[in-house]
Amino acid sequence: MTKSAPDALPDLLTFCDGSAVTSAADWQRRREEISRLIVNIEYGGLPSTPGTTSLEVLHRARVCGDNSPHFVSCRVQTGPEAPFSFLLTLTIPQGDGPFPVVINGDACWRYVTDEVAGYVTDRGFILAQFNRVEIASDIHSAARDHGIYLAYPNGTYGALAAWAWGYHRCVDALITQPFVDPSRIAITGHSRGGKTVLLAGATDDRIALTTANNSGAGGAGCFRHQGPNSETLAGICHNFPHWFGPELEAYGGRENELPFDQHFLKALHAPRALLTMEALEDLWANPSGTWLTHCAATAVYDLLNVPDRINVTFRDGTHKHSPADWLRFLDVMEWQLCGKPKPADLGPNPFSG
Repeated sequence: MTKSAPDALPDLLTFCDGSAVTSAADWQRRREEISRLIVNIEYGGLPSTPGTTSLEVLHRARVCGDNSPHFVSCRVQTGPEAPFSFLLTLTIPQGDGPFPVVINGDACWRYVTDEVAGYVTDRGFILAQFNRVEIASDIHSAARDHGIYLAYPNGTYGALAAWAWGYHRCVDALITQPFVDPSRIAITGHSRGGKTVLLAGATDDRIALTTANNSGAGGAGCFRHQGPNSETLAGICHNFPHWFGPELEAYGGRENELPFDQHFLKALHAPRALLTMEALEDLWANPSGTWLTHCAATAVYDLLNVPDRINVTFRDGTHKHSPADWLRFLDVMEWQLCGKPKPADLGPNPFSG
């Protein structure tokens, strides 16, 4: 384990040639340099972007009576050069809009409860949900025989990249709809879904707020700094090789030789809003490592003079995406995207001292 301080990590504000990043224009060039490094080595690149994406409405219904939000079942269609489609469900509040949108791809785990859906629509937001394993299987032995790999067979991209591609296609489809506010799109995911949204938000400037919940190794955590009982790079690549690109596994036990760590991924969101959410008893997800990468990524937000757009929250408890997590995320979304006051309490942080 290396020393646990931001200066122990690769420097975000130094180009690969050793020159310094001193301005916003410099950062844009450094951002491209960083993106190539981390997206290719860690994730195996991204699938191709389709020439067209559209939204086909399959069914509409009121959730509960005439004055309630309405539920719309849709299919996101891509192509025509590589046809592919997947289901997207929308819960839309009363009114004409356009509405901000929350996109969540964790429907393979479970669709959010009616209670949580109500939290979203009560704020005047659309809840958009899809099942990421429609896009790429989460079973290693079958991962490349399913979904998007049949439409886009070339490349070395792993499942995290495929799932992130799904978020991008949801954005493609949603911004064509008059009831959607394209300037206020947020994405959120839990655990491996949190890893996914960090990549999706880092690689799509149309996403205004990314929120990753308990995302751990390959997400908000740190490869170089391992907190007690946390998941290592070697461990996650052994257990879930299909999530990543083929080059990452070679750095197991050699984390200090990686030309990046996860603060690079966080910094790619700047100047857009980023929130990482952690549970203090979820040691496997490396909450202390998340704090370290957060502190390192703030250098870019400071350079761009938007320090309030990067935030991290900690709560007591274990590895779950609870209603309380959703409420805290929605409070931050209202602050970051809707001009509401900053939430008074973003949770305890035992690492900040």
